[in-house]
Amino acid sequence: MLMEGLSLLLTMAVSLFYREGDWWAFLAAALLSMLLGGTCLLLGRRQREERFTRADSFLVVALSWVVFSLIGMIPFILYMKMDAASAFFETMSGFSTMGATVISDIDGMTHATRFWRSITQWTGGLGIVVFSIALIPLYEMKNSNVFSAEATGIGLDRLRPKIGSTARRLLLIYLLLTGLCALCYWAGPMNLYDAICHSMTTVATGGFSTHSDSIGYFHSTYVEYVAIFFMIISSINFSLYYYVTIRRTHVFLRNEEMHTFLWIIFFMTCLFMLLFRWAPQHGLAADSLLPNGFEETFRTSLFHVTTVITTTGYAAQKFDYVAWGAPFWLPTVFIMSLGACAGSTAGGIKVIRFLVCIKSMFNEFLLQLHPRAVLAVRVSGGVVPVERVRRTLVFIIIYLSLVALGIFLLTCMGLDVDTAIGACISSLSNVGPGTGICGPADSFAAIPALGKWILSLFMLIGRLEIFTVLFLFLPSFWTERQ
Repeated sequence: MLMEGLSLLLTMAVSLFYREGDWWAFLAAALLSMLLGGTCLLLGRRQREERFTRADSFLVVALSWVVFSLIGMIPFILYMKMDAASAFFETMSGFSTMGATVISDIDGMTHATRFWRSITQWTGGLGIVVFSIALIPLYEMKNSNVFSAEATGIGLDRLRPKIGSTARRLLLIYLLLTGLCALCYWAGPMNLYDAICHSMTTVATGGFSTHSDSIGYFHSTYVEYVAIFFMIISSINFSLYYYVTIRRTHVFLRNEEMHTFLWIIFFMTCLFMLLFRWAPQHGLAADSLLPNGFEETFRTSLFHVTTVITTTGYAAQKFDYVAWGAPFWLPTVFIMSLGACAGSTAGGIKVIRFLVCIKSMFNEFLLQLHPRAVLAVRVSGGVVPVERVRRTLVFIIIYLSLVALGIFLLTCMGLDVDTAIGACISSLSNVGPGTGICGPADSFAAIPALGKWILSLFMLIGRLEIFTVLFLFLPSFWTERQ
């Protein structure tokens, strides 16, 4: 909360710089955040040496995101007069890096409010708890429960012996990528303000933009290719970049999840290029809505696949897969659910789980032919323990069950099935645009208030990879406390 207060004060400074009238809303939120943070710090001083249990760790991580969003929504309520459901949805969409919005006219917002939306995604990209451990020595504890509950997919025992050192190294890499991205954007048609805001949401794979037309506002091929490049590198496991910094590049180069992720982008780009050529010939898409020429078709296909699979959700010049036609929806929803690499800022099921699931499936087929064979699931040359294979399969089952539950609840509120499917998968995978009335050309403003609360919960569940949040709903979680 102290960190969020500083972020709100920085946003207030942006408001004062541009001489806008919303500075007081950010000041009020900052004072409240720092007051609450300081109070908690004073009350908790005597308990500093007490070890966190595993139950405490999951509770702290989940509540951190909720409290951050409750405080972060205050400027939207005070200055923009949003209702609580819309303000919480917008803020949780930022911190969870989903990127969906209930605001129709983003260009009409103040510079400070748009900057605050970018900061929420940048903070949430690497993780609020990781930032806390990286910047506040108080939380450098012996056990890694809090860190592991937040930084999923990162092998702590293979990085640095101290959790704080690991988090600070990851934060340094994160800052470096953000700075490089901002410089590349600034070298093109973006001004410094747009470059900084878009660099934060690109590296966080969040997708919030300072304009209603998103990346398409700039009508720049250069900007689209820069966005593609940084979305991809931000969707690779950050621990691999750590190995590069200590000159163990062979770990980076041999990572099977990264190779699979890049191959999926390649094959899906080829698929969409074929669809762009095939769909109009069969009357399934209007030529006026599709790209023209090889380069534009390649760029549009690559941008579409990249922004969806990395769960960023940017919109380019001709990015509206809902308007393209029905043949484009299924592959889009597939890569939307899949997501990118574990240990990155992206959401989704993750490529590593997809790999484990596919290899486990093939092993089952082989066992039908050779019942006595002993087969192991191998990834990057190592054997995946049986309990992790089981956990992966359970994760996918829970993911699909949550999507089904969400679709049922949203359709009960009067939404059509297309909208419900896209909204649930987009929220759970932290993508941004959905389908139906929540497509890339629209916003989530039409979702009922109860639907926004449900989707906000889905964002939190998806961002913390399901188990961290769902554990809190188990009665045994509260009774055992071990």
